Amino acid sequence: MEWFIGLEPWQQALIGTLFTYGMTAAGSALVFFFKTIEKRVLNLMLGFASGVMIAASFWSLLAPAIEMAEDFNMIPWLVAAIGFVLGAVFLYIADKLIPHLHFGENKTPEGLPTSLRRSILLVFSITLHNIPEGLAVGVAFGAVALNPSLSGVMAAIVVAIGIGIQNFPEGAAVSIPLRREGMSRRKAFFYGQASGMVEPIAGVLGAVLVTQMQSVLPYALAFAAGAMIYVVVEELIPEAQFDPSNKGGHYATWGVIIGFTIMMILDVMLG
Repeated sequence: MEWFIGLEPWQQALIGTLFTYGMTAAGSALVFFFKTIEKRVLNLMLGFASGVMIAASFWSLLAPAIEMAEDFNMIPWLVAAIGFVLGAVFLYIADKLIPHLHFGENKTPEGLPTSLRRSILLVFSITLHNIPEGLAVGVAFGAVALNPSLSGVMAAIVVAIGIGIQNFPEGAAVSIPLRREGMSRRKAFFYGQASGMVEPIAGVLGAVLVTQMQSVLPYALAFAAGAMIYVVVEELIPEAQFDPSNKGGHYATWGVIIGFTIMMILDVMLG
């Protein structure tokens, strides 16, 4: 652990986001074993990812943002509010501009008109998710520059672990539907893992930004939280709750509860 603490924040962020990317790839690798996902299982997985992101948004991002704003003699509630709203606005604008396709068999493409295939648009959708997730990890490690201690590093590691855990079902949720549509296993896996490649980039950029401009750190933490909550409310929970048979909605609910609880435990126990 000492060697890790001695690294630069951007190096720590790179390692952390390579782990989260690896979890996306591991989830995508399920396509080599399964061709379909039962809707109730998918609901549970998406609900679980939502619960992890909700918990991480508060304990790992918003709460530290408020504490740091107080340390910087800022107005805590104003800093948190501005950053949170800007994060949601950023994802809203990206949602309107970047061509993508949400989960689900009967979804229509969103964003600017394009002739790209549905498979590419689905990858773009998950890539949009992964931008704030990678940013959250990067900003968390960037915050270590203000608190270069074991506890500070552990708090950032918890963020990376939480994001990595919820990336596993997201990777499967990309690759397996592509396989069901007739794509080869190798190609479906390639597209699934590719959706996570943006996380190391966003993570390093986030760490560099906040270490060079420490006054923006509280805003950056709240920004990442707002972007993650936008993803959860805009896409993950609605799709997780959708079930034509009307028998699997509670799977999504329990997925949220389980994911939230696990991330809360990790944050409080280790962070």
